[in-house]
Amino acid sequence: MLGLVENHSFSHSTPRTAAFFDLDKTVIAKSSTLTFSKSFYQGGLINRRAVLRTAYAQFVFLAGGADHDQMERMREYLSALCRGWNVRQVKEIVAETLHDLIDPIIYDEAASLIEEHHIAGRDVVIVSTSGAEVVEPIGELLGADRVVATRMVVGDDGCFTGEVEYYAYGPTKAEAIKELARTEGYDLARCYAYSDSATDLPMLSSVGNPHAVNPDRALRREALAREWPILDFHKPVRLKQRLPRLSAPSRPALLAAAGVGAAAVTAGIVWYASRRRATSGAL
Repeated sequence: MLGLVENHSFSHSTPRTAAFFDLDKTVIAKSSTLTFSKSFYQGGLINRRAVLRTAYAQFVFLAGGADHDQMERMREYLSALCRGWNVRQVKEIVAETLHDLIDPIIYDEAASLIEEHHIAGRDVVIVSTSGAEVVEPIGELLGADRVVATRMVVGDDGCFTGEVEYYAYGPTKAEAIKELARTEGYDLARCYAYSDSATDLPMLSSVGNPHAVNPDRALRREALAREWPILDFHKPVRLKQRLPRLSAPSRPALLAAAGVGAAAVTAGIVWYASRRRATSGAL
């Protein structure tokens, strides 16, 4: 059972609809968490070597992403690496650098879609494997109505314990969407979903209107086979220039599904990059 921050009443006679967006390479042009690596370094959370490796990991991510097995290995490793990180410090770093780092890499096409769905009366929900400490403020920046993000346990001292509550990835994204449909009254057959990765096939298959955005090879094959629309987003734009209404968080993110946390995801990608370096000598 997913933890819901807020529920809304609804009429059973008028089903509601929503548009579910993956975040990285779907709404923004890079990995949301890796984008903050330099800021995390300046805040003393990671060292210089980790910054260099995250730069390489960003390249790998943009070139093709990580498959299921690689993501699972990341999850096993990242919880231990981020243990002890102060959550308040992570949130402060993200808040201080959010506009400078994220605003310039939001796809113009995604911003237009978000606006169109809102005009059509649909809720906009960001569903991301990245951590809540990063995804929630980005969701506010985008004007999202709700956010489903990964989290990890926070101890009484305000630091990550290293224990994983829930990982918003693969099938668990689909479970979160179905739970939202139950509590919010969404008619999934009339809902929309957007993602770039084949790991999100369960999420895409959960709605009546799935779309592949900048798809990886596996997702492109599936989209072609299932005759799903394929969208190519390639033009980042600042929200203040493109959509002034979305430049302010007029629609706060209301839902956060449990999981791993921003720092943890960063650590996992760092580990993946170092593993690639060890096997390929690329770095």
